[in-house]
Amino acid sequence: MKWVRNKLDQARKPFEPGQKLEKFAPAINAFDTFLFTPNHTTKKGAHIRDVVDLKRTMITVVFALIPALLFGMWNTGAQYLYQERQLGSVLDVPFWDAFLEGAILVTPLILVSYIVGLTIEFIFAIYRGHEVNEGYLVTGLLIPMIFPVDIPLWMLALSVAFAVLIGKEAFGGTGMNILNPALTARAFAFFAYPLYMSGNAIWVHEGSTDAVSGETILGALAGGTYDGEIMGAAAESVAFTGVPVQESSVMTNISFNDMFMGYIPGSVAETSALMVLIGAIILVATKVGSWRIILGGLIGGAAMGAIFNFFGDLGSDFIMQLVDSDRITMDQVYNDASAVDALNLSGWDATLMELGTNQLINFPFWQHLVVGSILFGIVFMATDPVSAAQTFKGKWIYGILIGFFGIMIRIFNPAYPEGIMLAILLMNVFAPTIDHYVIQANVSKRKKRAKKAQVKLQTA
Repeated sequence: MKWVRNKLDQARKPFEPGQKLEKFAPAINAFDTFLFTPNHTTKKGAHIRDVVDLKRTMITVVFALIPALLFGMWNTGAQYLYQERQLGSVLDVPFWDAFLEGAILVTPLILVSYIVGLTIEFIFAIYRGHEVNEGYLVTGLLIPMIFPVDIPLWMLALSVAFAVLIGKEAFGGTGMNILNPALTARAFAFFAYPLYMSGNAIWVHEGSTDAVSGETILGALAGGTYDGEIMGAAAESVAFTGVPVQESSVMTNISFNDMFMGYIPGSVAETSALMVLIGAIILVATKVGSWRIILGGLIGGAAMGAIFNFFGDLGSDFIMQLVDSDRITMDQVYNDASAVDALNLSGWDATLMELGTNQLINFPFWQHLVVGSILFGIVFMATDPVSAAQTFKGKWIYGILIGFFGIMIRIFNPAYPEGIMLAILLMNVFAPTIDHYVIQANVSKRKKRAKKAQVKLQTA
């Protein structure tokens, strides 16, 4: 490393004050601080001196993301090859075949994200005359991890540019943004290019071909074609489409273990709850991520899912009453829309019928937490220290509301059965407000205690 240090010192000379390349000093300084600890210390003022700086914090998050990324590469290749080769399971694909296939597909996304994002960061650093911040080390990796594998690279590049320019630099750069930059990129792509960010043909490489299906569990649930473990009458419901489950869905024989381990289609690195939890342990153990936000998000999501399960049970009971009274058969409930219409249900009865046959509503709440991107979003994006709530009580409120709204949006919007992105962005906006009222409540309590103490002194 001494040789590298000497070479870097020689390369820095044209960038020193008074030299012809002085304006571009932030660029060379970025490489220096990335490779080595800064060789200067503060000279005046009050400062906290600690070995933990922004670079080490960002690197810790990157390390926490590595398990999910490596698994995502394997799963990306496995999901494609097992269908392409017509195997029985993703586990039947040779490990290195799957990993290499996935790495070939995912690596270009990572490269484009870093090249475009860091280029913009360097330009702004040079223009503003400040050092390059390390915040994009995490954002640049998060963005490709939350996108579909087949997203065109130019769309990814535009999404990255939008996130850095509008979501970050417009507010002043690292530490000043009010929205999570990675989710800003995803939101831009979702609304600008919806056909490439939603539907059942994008989550597996070449999922639009006849040989390969890209359907996810959430997509199957939203369409009523999920053939897995669901509570109540919705266990075999296809939302009155008239298409039998076994003829319309590839989501068969998917166990809770498959969902937890991540052997399912989805965004590049969001499918494995196990790998995300490993990352969560790293973040919490190093105190980089807030355990209050993570736990609060899980509590909020579970509570919202349990509420919907309760109403789904009411609907299931109502359907069983109709079947027991011979007004309709279960087969007609599942597959005959005209028979359901003939019941002439209205008001609360019609609502109960929908509640009982809606697969998203009846999907067990604990399974909601391990499918889709809800866990990944709570662990790696809701905990962003810049855009999250800062007070202890505020973090609880912030996390609980993210989980609550995430499941609510997922269920209420079947056209987009994944709500954690919108939930986090919404709470990013309200995080300062939450902290404001938490602080005001604390101030009010202290004023009341001070007033009581003054009264006691006067009466003593």
